[in-house]
Amino acid sequence: MYSLIIFLVSAVAIAIAGTKISIVADRLADRTGIGEALIGAVLLGASTSLSGSVLSAISAYDGMTDLAISNALGGIAAQTFFLVLADIFYFKANLEHSAASSTNIMLAMLLVVLLCLPVMGLSMPEFTWFSIHPITLILFGVYFFGIQYVSKEKKDPMWKPTKTLETVEDEPNEPIGGKQLKDLILKFVLYSIILVVSGFTIKSSGVALAKNWGINHLVLGALFTAIITSLPELITTFAAIRQGALSLAVGGIVGGNTFDVLFLAFSDVAYRQGSIYHKMSNVHVAYISITITMTAVLAMGLIRREKHGFANIGTESFVIAILYIFSLILLLVQ
Repeated sequence: MYSLIIFLVSAVAIAIAGTKISIVADRLADRTGIGEALIGAVLLGASTSLSGSVLSAISAYDGMTDLAISNALGGIAAQTFFLVLADIFYFKANLEHSAASSTNIMLAMLLVVLLCLPVMGLSMPEFTWFSIHPITLILFGVYFFGIQYVSKEKKDPMWKPTKTLETVEDEPNEPIGGKQLKDLILKFVLYSIILVVSGFTIKSSGVALAKNWGINHLVLGALFTAIITSLPELITTFAAIRQGALSLAVGGIVGGNTFDVLFLAFSDVAYRQGSIYHKMSNVHVAYISITITMTAVLAMGLIRREKHGFANIGTESFVIAILYIFSLILLLVQ
């Protein structure tokens, strides 16, 4: 009972802090002049993923590799599915049509590249240096280089989506700089700390509940903790859409997913018994394949830009929903 209370309180804390941090991130996008998509990818995506990254790293350190890996991969799949839910409740047009930007498309492609690297690590010899596999260093390098590469596209875009009546452009509502910038940064740091602490308590209470209820770590990570620690992304996505910050909503999900791949890198550093990539099972590889497919379909939707579709969603959202349901079935049959 005690573990369940802690689990639920942590989930509520994640939801509240996630809502607050999305508002701060939207204002930071204006005050810094960086733009919604990039702020969503870097600051919002990373900060809302802090609870999940802490959970995966601590789990790996404790030798719970199934929980560490499945939490990362399950979070990416769940967060991509969140865009389907957002698309359903955005009535003006298909969300991918209204929020299309070259930045978000490039972030999706960066995510595909990052997701391929852990599979490469599994295929490579189990060589480690201070218990760290070389693919971990490559993951960090590709992420930071990739974000810089995407930022150059924001500054000097070579491709722009065709503007329609339904297109919502990223236009700042506040001036760059100002005295409020420092206050916004402090609030951002505060909410980020809440998310980190919540990630630690979610892991501890979640493992205790799994033991009591007889749930294996694969299902616990890919289904329960992945969704709970992804609540900030769900909350911030709907909050951003309500504010009209559509690029921030999509960028927060896709950018958060790119950061979530680093959960595996953090886990490999924390895991002291060798390479965590060689602890991946066939189910983990299947999950990576599904998330790559979901991301590629999303990117095609951002390029094709259907205005309307079945059940108020585009074709890409329908396909993503089917893929996510398939991933859940894959878990349940294990």
